[in-house]
Amino acid sequence: MNYTPQISPLGPLWLSAVVGLLPLITIFVTLGWLRWKAHWAGLTALAVAVLVAVFAWRMPPVLALLSATQGAVFGLFPIMWIVFTAIALYQITVVSGRFEDLRGVFALVSDDPRVQAMLIAFCFGGLLEALAGFGAPVAITGVMLMAIGFSALRAAVVVLVANTAPVAFGAIAIPIITAGNLTKIPYQQIGAYVGHQTPILAAFVPLILVLLADGKRGMKQLWPVALVTGLAFAVAQWVSATWLSVELTDIIASLVGLAAAVGFLKFWKPVGAADALATLHADRDAELASMTDKERAALPRLHDAKSTGRLDGGRIFMALFPYLLVIAVFSVTKLVDPVKNWMASTDLKIRWPGLDGHILTASGQPSASTIYNFQWLSSPGTSLLISMFIVALVYRVSAGAVFGELWATLVKLRYSILTVASVLALAYVMNLSGQTITIGTWIAGTGAAFAFFSPVLGWIGTAVTGSDTSANALFSTLQQTAGHQAGIDPTLLVAANTSGGVVGKMISPQNLTIAATAVGLLGRESDILRKVLWWSVGMLVVLCLLIGLQSTAVLSWMLPHF
Repeated sequence: MNYTPQISPLGPLWLSAVVGLLPLITIFVTLGWLRWKAHWAGLTALAVAVLVAVFAWRMPPVLALLSATQGAVFGLFPIMWIVFTAIALYQITVVSGRFEDLRGVFALVSDDPRVQAMLIAFCFGGLLEALAGFGAPVAITGVMLMAIGFSALRAAVVVLVANTAPVAFGAIAIPIITAGNLTKIPYQQIGAYVGHQTPILAAFVPLILVLLADGKRGMKQLWPVALVTGLAFAVAQWVSATWLSVELTDIIASLVGLAAAVGFLKFWKPVGAADALATLHADRDAELASMTDKERAALPRLHDAKSTGRLDGGRIFMALFPYLLVIAVFSVTKLVDPVKNWMASTDLKIRWPGLDGHILTASGQPSASTIYNFQWLSSPGTSLLISMFIVALVYRVSAGAVFGELWATLVKLRYSILTVASVLALAYVMNLSGQTITIGTWIAGTGAAFAFFSPVLGWIGTAVTGSDTSANALFSTLQQTAGHQAGIDPTLLVAANTSGGVVGKMISPQNLTIAATAVGLLGRESDILRKVLWWSVGMLVVLCLLIGLQSTAVLSWMLPHF
């Protein structure tokens, strides 16, 4: 029982593509318009994807269901494994009483909560994205914003919008490396092209964040430091991706952006901090008043301990210790080749039972997508778990408290786990049945104008899977082929796929669920989606115009030359 996906199973390509879009339309209508719970939206869209695969693409039902099981398992491990361990690490800092000191550390930089939010969500979040990715920065920084006075909804929106510019180079540039492996274009070349696209967004993201934090007043009062931070990050990302290291780009850019902000704040002080804090507290109090007792109980614990007295060097170090440890652990496991290669050698390649060998490519060869990579040791989630146990030992948190937090975190994430598993199951059904490639081929049929639309494919791929890496796995070779056929630089289009995925991540049901779970708003993903959707669409339009013009003489001078 073998299956070879068809590009146009319903005759006209446009008709096949429209039918192939039905699962995506289902999830966005049920989540964004009908305001269903995310797990019900995900399960419904999964059912639609299976029906479309079976009846429109004529995929054998058994293979469609097996595709869903492989996707669901991938959603559990490594995706939710990373989220689970990231949140558990945060909980250990709370029960230890050290988290309040971390708030104090950011207050030493600036007492303005809007500046703190920018540094946490953009710079610190970018650093976490560089090292871990896969939802960890959203899970950790969302709760940190609540700790400085943000309401849960505002915190979720800010961290999702902030988690854009670093995504292309996230997890030590794995999206770009994946695209390079698939297309055989040197990944350093792809990274350099991306480094001439995403910095344009990065320069303005901090300005958007202060607008989200405090409206027009925040923009008016904080634009100098926001612009300095964004420009420093953007220039460092541009320089590193082009001449230094694609793998280290986000680490360098995040640290340069943070250093620029701290240095600028030595000579320039924002005004209106007290008014902004009062507004944030009023917003938070109104949100709490609108909640039921059950909803309030789901919010993260933020005030288990109070920071008292002056923060000396020892307390500052101990407050930063968990994150310094995470940086050290990820730097060793991702950048030290002997350690990285040894850990990768422990991965288990599992040929998915009943599926492997039965899904064929257009050339008649078995698809490599049916091999599941079980990264039990090399997964960022495992590194976070190891870090959590070390932090617990250093903070002297009892074993009972540690395992109690692990169980409580698991219970808290139960619906998030169901949501992410269903969304990844949906993605695998669409991918292996051929629905995704049909959609991409249809969009690629616009000829020379395709350069303007090429980021849309990355946007769709990341919105569905929650991963820029997965979006590149889906569409990078298609972008390359379309470039050859249309006479457009293939490297530009592969890079465009990566950059488009950057702004699709904030509307991914997977990432929405991670953000909602972290800040205690599980079930209100639709509210978050409506807040971030237009930012995602607006940034996508900017990227489409930028990359379209880069394919012409108007902005081709911006691109690197190899």
